[in-house]
Amino acid sequence: MFSKIWTKKSTKNCCDDTDRSPKIPDESHRMKTALEEADTVIIGAGAGLSTAAGFIYSGERFQKYFADFIEKYGFRDMYSGGFYSFETLEEYWAYWSRYIFINRYLDAPKPVYRQLYELVKEKDYFVLTTNVDHQFQKAGFDKKRLFYTQGDFGLFQCSEPCHKKTYDNEAIIRQMMEQQKDMKIPSELVPRCPVCGKPMTMNLRADNTFVEDAGWHTASERYADFLRRHKKQNTLFLELGTGMNTPSIIKFSFWRMVHEWPHAIYACINLNEAYAPKEIQNNSICISADIGEVLNKLQIE
Repeated sequence: MFSKIWTKKSTKNCCDDTDRSPKIPDESHRMKTALEEADTVIIGAGAGLSTAAGFIYSGERFQKYFADFIEKYGFRDMYSGGFYSFETLEEYWAYWSRYIFINRYLDAPKPVYRQLYELVKEKDYFVLTTNVDHQFQKAGFDKKRLFYTQGDFGLFQCSEPCHKKTYDNEAIIRQMMEQQKDMKIPSELVPRCPVCGKPMTMNLRADNTFVEDAGWHTASERYADFLRRHKKQNTLFLELGTGMNTPSIIKFSFWRMVHEWPHAIYACINLNEAYAPKEIQNNSICISADIGEVLNKLQIE
């Protein structure tokens, strides 16, 4: 039902799709009411939420941490630089250790995740996210109510992979940060699989080598069980910063469940991309605005 073709056709029938700014106060009031009345809140979070929290991959922040790589290779942002084929693993991990450190182990520049937690902490909630920066747990969310579908910057896996296990990387990432010199880490810090000896890589879903370890499957089962137990309750599906890169994970599934569940509301906050299909428009709240600004407004109303 919610195919790409159908979505494009229905985008014209979206809520809050034109003349957005004047509607934000009214929509945020509806959002506040929906939050208060919901028995259950299911959060779907994409990259836009972390962007609102200050995890910017270009500009001043990129220049601050990657000036040498920018000068040598002409990288325009962290993301595109991550696809470069470095000649050595020592240089590769010099780049990626910085990437992981600032986007996983440093606190978010803005308190957006903590604002969100304050709004839902007393609710029966669950979080489904494609983000890999671990900010939900750092903000106080219960790790048993989180499902990171696409991996975690804080985990390594075998690049092969020869086995279905992941490994915490904080200690070695910090060593790489402290000991790198001239855009390279010491060779002895290059992470290798403890089973087969091949290079390790990040536990990020990029292709069919992504490791879904025991923790991933446990989280998946918890999410499926949560959905089964809450289908008949007053549920708010709150989508934050999710685009169309992987819409089937959050956006399409939320639309489908709101259409099928008897007491569900769909709410979307996304700068310039907040919309809902006509089939669920009557029970949708769409706000095209900065997520942080909207969450702040919800707290003080």
